[in-house]
Amino acid sequence: MVKQYMERLKEKGYKQTDKREEILRIFVKEKRYLSAKEVLSFMQTVFPELSFDTVYRNLTLFEELEMLETTELNGERIYRLHCSDDEHHHHLICLSCGKSRMIELCPLDALVEKPKEFTITDHKFELYGYCVECS
Repeated sequence: MVKQYMERLKEKGYKQTDKREEILRIFVKEKRYLSAKEVLSFMQTVFPELSFDTVYRNLTLFEELEMLETTELNGERIYRLHCSDDEHHHHLICLSCGKSRMIELCPLDALVEKPKEFTITDHKFELYGYCVECS
């Protein structure tokens, strides 16, 4: 999976660096939402001099390239690997460990009538709580 993401970087004209590869490895291994601070903490075990700005810039790039997706929790932006499933879905997100689970329920399906004079181009629906392991 990391190899595929690194190839996407190359295809888009970006350098394939050890730091970028390590960030992707962290997300593949952790399989959950992570903050930039958490990523930096993991990264500093391999790259002790790494700055927060470098991590944040790479996370932003990965988001732009649709390799990561984001949400906000407690006023902090958190990241996870982009879902490989192209089907429309939403997530349950554990407030304790950051793990997420896909759900196919969509609140827009409950709308009886589409809004007039407004075109919906995107939406986000997330439910927060605690997974079985963290309850």
